[in-house]
Amino acid sequence: MNFQALKLAYFSPTGTTRKVLQSIAEGIGAENVEHIDLTLPQSDDGSITAKSDELVVMGVPVYEGRVARAAIPRLERLKGDKTPAVIVVMYGNRDFEDALIELSDLSKEWGFLPIAGGAFIGEHSFASEDKPLANGRPDAEDLGKAKAFGAQIRAKIDGLEAVDDAALVEVPGNKPYIFRDRSAWEHIAASTIEETCTLCGDCVDMCPMGAITIEDDAVKTDNMACILCCACIKGCPVNAREVNNPDIAKIFGWVCKHYQERREPQSFV
Repeated sequence: MNFQALKLAYFSPTGTTRKVLQSIAEGIGAENVEHIDLTLPQSDDGSITAKSDELVVMGVPVYEGRVARAAIPRLERLKGDKTPAVIVVMYGNRDFEDALIELSDLSKEWGFLPIAGGAFIGEHSFASEDKPLANGRPDAEDLGKAKAFGAQIRAKIDGLEAVDDAALVEVPGNKPYIFRDRSAWEHIAASTIEETCTLCGDCVDMCPMGAITIEDDAVKTDNMACILCCACIKGCPVNAREVNNPDIAKIFGWVCKHYQERREPQSFV
């Protein structure tokens, strides 16, 4: 089976999911690759169509063992027509739990045929030099495995006569999905260290939720909109953003203590 275009669709606040999808695309070896970056707030909320003779690789981060909630309305703009898809989740070295099976189910609702899936590891959102967790990942080894995964996908597609011949991939996970309740977190957000901040506005530009503004010579954060992706923290040129909350510190300290052993990517074709 030949496909006319490869589309990479992703929600990737800190860029780790995008990196993995790019390496998968290299392994697939497509000449025509289109990026559909759904990370930042979109002015156009219309649908994005994908034809049956195209291949879509969609990627999202994992939050609390599930597909990041904020990614779902962005990705559901994608409308497939029995379009073959590769589903990818990115997690911070703890576990991806039910995220991959959830993304599989969602992709089917949107008109896609998930023929392959992968779970990769990226630097945890809360990780820092003082409290490392998968720092620097995806690294060269991860990206090499992503490229090899892409080659496996290409071999599977090349062996098909038509898209209807593709076997849907089976991925791990449970139903019903793991319960998540962010009610205890909904007022917690990244904040600004005012004495360090230069009001450059980089955090405003990179926030996927549009939660940050500059008003009256001060950085304001909408606590209810913030999803604690920490893109503003990792991207601030003067380290003027932080999550300064004892509950978050306690939770992340526990995760760091129990999940330092290196996890490896898993792929399903």
